Amino acid sequence: MKQLLPFFLLFFSFNLLAQKKPLDHSVYDGWQSIGERMISNNGKWVVYTVTPQEGDAELFIQSTENTQLKKQIPRGYNAVITEDSRFVVCRIKPLFKETRDARIKKKKPEEMPKDSIAIVELGKESVLKIGKIKSYKAPEKAVGWVAYHKEKEPVPARQAAIPTQKTVDSLKNKIDSLVLLVQEIKNVKAGNRDALDADEEPTASAGVNEGSDLVLRNFLTGKERIFKNVTEYFFNALGTKLVMEINKSTRDSASVNAVLLFDLQKEKLDTVLKGGNDFRNFAFTEDGTRLAFVAERDTSKKTFLKFYELYLHQPGYDTATVLIDKHSTGMHVGMTVSENANLSFSKTGKRLLFGTAPLPVPKDTSLVDIDLVKVDVWHYNDDFLQSQQLFQLSTELKRSYLAVYDFAAKKMEQLASKNLQTIIVTNEGDGEIFIATTDTGRRVEAQWMGGGKRDVYAMDVKTGKLTLVKKNHEGQVTPSSTGRYILLYDNKAKNYFAWDNSVEQGKSLKNITAKIKFPLYNEENDVPDDPNSYGVMGWHEGDSAVYVYDRYDVWKVDPTGVVVPKNMTGSGRNNKNAFRYLRTDVNEKFIKHNQLVVFRTQNQSNKKMSLQPGRLTANSVAFIGDIAQTNYAFTGMQKAKNSNEVIYSKESYNQSPNIFLSSVPETQMANSVATAWTEVPLSNLNAHQSQYNWGTAELYKWKTFDAKPATGILYKPEDFDPAKKYPMLIYFYEKLSDGLYNYIAPAPTPSRLNIPFFVSRGYLVFAPDISYTKGQPGKDAYNYIVSGAQALAKNKWVDAKNIGIQGQSWGGYQVAYLITRTNMFKAAWAGAPVVNMFSAYGGIRWESGVNRQFQYEKGQSRIGATPWERPDLYIESSPFFHLKKVNTPLVIMSNDADGAVPWYQGIEFFTAMRRLNKKVWLLNYNGEAHNLVERKNRKDIQVREQQYFDWLLKGAAPSKWITDGVPAVKKGKEWGL
Repeated sequence: MKQLLPFFLLFFSFNLLAQKKPLDHSVYDGWQSIGERMISNNGKWVVYTVTPQEGDAELFIQSTENTQLKKQIPRGYNAVITEDSRFVVCRIKPLFKETRDARIKKKKPEEMPKDSIAIVELGKESVLKIGKIKSYKAPEKAVGWVAYHKEKEPVPARQAAIPTQKTVDSLKNKIDSLVLLVQEIKNVKAGNRDALDADEEPTASAGVNEGSDLVLRNFLTGKERIFKNVTEYFFNALGTKLVMEINKSTRDSASVNAVLLFDLQKEKLDTVLKGGNDFRNFAFTEDGTRLAFVAERDTSKKTFLKFYELYLHQPGYDTATVLIDKHSTGMHVGMTVSENANLSFSKTGKRLLFGTAPLPVPKDTSLVDIDLVKVDVWHYNDDFLQSQQLFQLSTELKRSYLAVYDFAAKKMEQLASKNLQTIIVTNEGDGEIFIATTDTGRRVEAQWMGGGKRDVYAMDVKTGKLTLVKKNHEGQVTPSSTGRYILLYDNKAKNYFAWDNSVEQGKSLKNITAKIKFPLYNEENDVPDDPNSYGVMGWHEGDSAVYVYDRYDVWKVDPTGVVVPKNMTGSGRNNKNAFRYLRTDVNEKFIKHNQLVVFRTQNQSNKKMSLQPGRLTANSVAFIGDIAQTNYAFTGMQKAKNSNEVIYSKESYNQSPNIFLSSVPETQMANSVATAWTEVPLSNLNAHQSQYNWGTAELYKWKTFDAKPATGILYKPEDFDPAKKYPMLIYFYEKLSDGLYNYIAPAPTPSRLNIPFFVSRGYLVFAPDISYTKGQPGKDAYNYIVSGAQALAKNKWVDAKNIGIQGQSWGGYQVAYLITRTNMFKAAWAGAPVVNMFSAYGGIRWESGVNRQFQYEKGQSRIGATPWERPDLYIESSPFFHLKKVNTPLVIMSNDADGAVPWYQGIEFFTAMRRLNKKVWLLNYNGEAHNLVERKNRKDIQVREQQYFDWLLKGAAPSKWITDGVPAVKKGKEWGL
């Protein structure tokens, strides 16, 4: 009996594995993911949401000292933990089913289910809930307060009364008057200006939309105060003031629109400004002593034009007063205060940054719509194509130009202009020098360059004076933390250059990285353009140094160029470990000496990752302990503000992302060999995954046809048996192997292959990396994809007669190209493919209005020349010219609202294949984008994709849409599934 026991256990374990279910399309909605997450300032509480793909989410509040202490808020979201780590506030969505049913019934917005708010005192059981909430806000850096805005209560229906004859006669008279007024307005629209006196011109009524109750609650005392008819409200960062915009009530003729200011410390309410049509863009200094906003207060009915003014309220003011208007000193002629610009004070409050805009042009009311000619005029001298202008029209109509008001000098300075639109603010608005850039005069070339050259200037904020830093710069522009330096990465010189604003004489750019022997640019760049840099990690406190990346390590660089750069991470390149800093404080402005830093590393050979904490010293990072690399990916790290607790997500292909808690040690461990990173799991998502036949992910390496080393990911079913043969799907898009340890949830995807779904159902999935050379994107794809497929096909467990390929967008193009070069694949699926590079070259990306030329000359399509310079490359690389060779059945997805690839590329592809009597299907999801947006469409395409590949690669019976299609007369009635 003892001898039989091991065999029995082995048999039993295999039997359990065999009993696992394959994934099906019903699993998607309930599959969970981590949404928002945060940790309290004291590190003792963690808040996160668990969200299904469709349905009701849950918010969890969990203790870090006792992880079993966990509170659940059904449908909670949009949470904050108060500054003192004592309370959590969140919104609560209505039940998903209630909202869905209301949409099905086409209920009006005011009849839709409404959000609630929940207030939880941490460590306590009770939860305070308040219903019908529009929004809530809490001060960023203060404790004790929250304000929540309630939905407007519906006006109760009045009981119908039987009208008297007098009432009927009165109503008839009013109707007759309205009929006359409507006729007069029609006369005006027809051009008869004499039919209505100018003084009686109708104007849009302002302020008729009533606000609703705003409740201000003190956490500590439980006291509440209610303010009526509030439309907008804001706290200052330190939580001492609350500003509110109040709308007049239609039930009270004496009421007016107003701006109120409530002092939370004195519990005193003041009227800041009374009367006006529109108030917006409220901004406080951090301490709340100054308040600024823009307002339009013209009560005249003679014009439709609105002129905004900039108002200021500060200590000593009874009411807010006009600080800037169209007549102010410093305001350029033809300009006025913009109502669309961001309004903000500098960090110290010494400056106010606002926007100006051209004076509005009155509308010509003599024009009649029926007679208007609607035509777009494309002109060769336009900065931007007409398509791009139309796409950007609403933005351009609201464009504003940065200006600044200096309180000490009591003057306004206009900084930006039509020809100098981009201003980079330094030192949180307090810098003496801002950075100005412009591409004026060079915008046309962006059509084929992808991005224009820029002139970079140092701008004296007090005077607006410009000093040229670099002409025709191509590359990154970064200000230092104090604004003393302007850091430029030059794409052509492939080095960093610094401009010192503190130098009075002989200012010039200085190459500060020339002594670094290793490339600071993308070593694997394979597009016909200059490579980008690996980027900037950050500036040291006081701007004494800047930290930059090479492919593997971090370098400390002296911005004056005197001190030789230092490699701070040491062994990255030797070990092929790429170090990247995890910024755990979103408000971090600079890096300090001896600061606790955490790096995520990834080995470029085996793709394993690790987390490496350490202390930043003058010459290196003193790593804390020796942390082994793992078969996991790490994302979303956050650190507690006042302790060393951190939270992060950890995942692998087999393990759903979960929240983990750790406490980073303060100092180097004793023997530097023990693992410093001790972690505690807080969440446990998708436990039901264990019921399904999942899969494994492994790195696969081979040699291409030209003997280059190649890498990809091979996914196998969990119950993989090397004695069996498996059909294989190949999915590709640029390089994917860095995602070896990423979790891929089974989901109806926008476009890509649903990898875990097919793996679970007995397919192998192969995702090869592709490297390119100039001018032959199709050949390079063939070199990597087909060589990888052939290498894998040598294994007995690969069914070489049943291999399919799937790709979307750039991957869709590669699918189209591959089936013209080989008959190895039995089934192909191409989403949003380009098939004819000649016609696509001149096309428009309708999502932005830009031309596609740059993609072929400088970007992903990698031709590196125009069609008239190298037509041979365009013909060779375009599948359209080689479709006679195709023998592989193909499905094309090409949607009529695709904003990236013109959908007529799919039509060209389909009609040519049809003309050549090839097996081809075209799916056009009406009104859909480049990648599917609507979940119902995503679900539909997953079913069709499974049916198609199962038919050709597994011998399943074909569905009706495959055999017969879906005629237009049956559209919306039958789907062929």
